[in-house]
Amino acid sequence: MALTARAKPERCFREVESDVSTIPSGASAWFGGGVYGGNVTRHLWNLGYVTTTGACDCVGMMGPGLGGGHGRHEGLYGLIIDNFIQLNVVLASGESVKVSETSHGDLFWALKGAGHGFGIVTSFELNIFPRGPDTWHYHNYVWRDEKLEEVFEALNTFHNNGSTPVNMTANYGIFLLNRTITIEEPVIFWTFAYRGSAKEAEQHLAPFNAIESAYDESDDGPYPSMSAAQQMNEESFFCQKGTSRAIAAIGLQVYNLTSERLIFDGFKERLAAGSELAARTTIVHEGYSTAAVQAKNPDDSAYPFRDDHHLMLPMIFAPPGNPAAQEAGQEWVDEIKDHWLKGQPERPTNVYLNYANGLEPIEELYGHETWRLERLRLLKAKYDPLNRFRHFNPIA
Repeated sequence: MALTARAKPERCFREVESDVSTIPSGASAWFGGGVYGGNVTRHLWNLGYVTTTGACDCVGMMGPGLGGGHGRHEGLYGLIIDNFIQLNVVLASGESVKVSETSHGDLFWALKGAGHGFGIVTSFELNIFPRGPDTWHYHNYVWRDEKLEEVFEALNTFHNNGSTPVNMTANYGIFLLNRTITIEEPVIFWTFAYRGSAKEAEQHLAPFNAIESAYDESDDGPYPSMSAAQQMNEESFFCQKGTSRAIAAIGLQVYNLTSERLIFDGFKERLAAGSELAARTTIVHEGYSTAAVQAKNPDDSAYPFRDDHHLMLPMIFAPPGNPAAQEAGQEWVDEIKDHWLKGQPERPTNVYLNYANGLEPIEELYGHETWRLERLRLLKAKYDPLNRFRHFNPIA
């Protein structure tokens, strides 16, 4: 069965091409290299399918995908890279090649986690899956300062060091200023998305329902509606253009309560001091069901950090054209990252490639194993000897 939906000619690079055919994993689809995740989600859902995408509707498939690709279906199906079948790639030489396990297999390995540095993906084939339950459930909470330790204790118990219930697909927490709740301090916003009924979801969420919140809301809807429910759709503040963002990411396995308290109190202090950045700050905690991610052999792809259960990303939206504010924002996010690092002193610093700020050493982005970095450098010399693709977290 072949199903095709094309955009207008001037936007053909963002086309969605779905050529559904039976393969061992169930079915596959072809996509244009510039297609956005939200369009893919809605298009496939209407056909009765889902696939692995990023969490935000406004990002492409290949942007996050070439660096790993975390999202709501990773607990069941892995990362975006785990579902690559084949990719059409233009190399630095101008040559177009088809890349898969059996064609340029060494490059296929590199594209799965370090792909931005090797070429331009013009189209790709990806596993897709029957969409499952028609209804998903979300529950959003807002807690005040005094509930912080109780919330993070419940989160650590809930996630159980990477054992998150597989259908509790994604939960995101943000420290931010919400003037509808209070103007005196930041709040803790947390959102959960569950693949299934409200009854099932709320059984898992009972510990969070027991923590008195300043606000909460919950509802059911089809999977594509979860992005808006979790404030990750095209209209959300995360997707707005024309901003300058200071960031400093890190991967964690568990939440350290002392670190979270220091980070939250640092936010409070800056707000009390009248910092113009306080209202422009979001301190993001991403948590996923990670069973299928961890089940993959980490040596089989260039993606190195499958044992990171949480992705941490403070973002400060500094006013454009204000270097002093941008510098102050970077100092603040670096301070936040340092608190997270001190909360896991036994672990190396891992940074999700797609969230890097470009200041990190290569080991923090592409892995700490010597063999992994040597392999990437050799492949870089083979496929891009002049280092044409060096503008995003370069390998060499």
